[in-house]
Amino acid sequence: MLRAEQVAQTRAALVAAGRRLFGTKGFTATSVEDIAREARVTTGALYHHFPTKAALFEAVFEQVHEDLGAASLAAAADASDAIELLVAGIGAFLDKVLEPEVQRIIITDAPAVLGLPRFTELDERHAYAATVAALEAANDSGALHIDDPPTLARLLFGALTRAGLLIASSPEPTATRDAVAATLRALITGFAPRPDEASSG
Repeated sequence: MLRAEQVAQTRAALVAAGRRLFGTKGFTATSVEDIAREARVTTGALYHHFPTKAALFEAVFEQVHEDLGAASLAAAADASDAIELLVAGIGAFLDKVLEPEVQRIIITDAPAVLGLPRFTELDERHAYAATVAALEAANDSGALHIDDPPTLARLLFGALTRAGLLIASSPEPTATRDAVAATLRALITGFAPRPDEASSG
């Protein structure tokens, strides 16, 4: 049992060290030796847990993504209706993208380090099902009329990735975040039934 705890602690230390360094220096400028030193382990211990630096980055990416998902769920918990639930979740994601660490890992480095197919797979792993469920709930409540929630969910993910790039490259990131949030709200509310549709339904 003690051995298993030590293994878990070492892995957690490496992921935490990777997150700090990848988040501040970026993937390319961070060496395996830097990470091992930061985690207070040997490079051999690092390679025991992660065969490559990219494999460690993937673990960091997943951890950050889990944090993003938790922030979105927390923000949506008090939403007054189905539309506000979606908008609150998106807003929480955009708020986190304003943080330099999250921005560098998720937006700047991840597509290049992981490759687009793997990036897309991991991007969807933690939030796709919840997003589809939220869109279907909005359909069921009559707040929105969406013919294909799974496709819209994936398109929203693409829009959020692009939104992150806009925020990351903006000289006024907070203003860009607000503009993106307003545009995405308009996009979502565009699926609300028109008055004639609502009355006929």
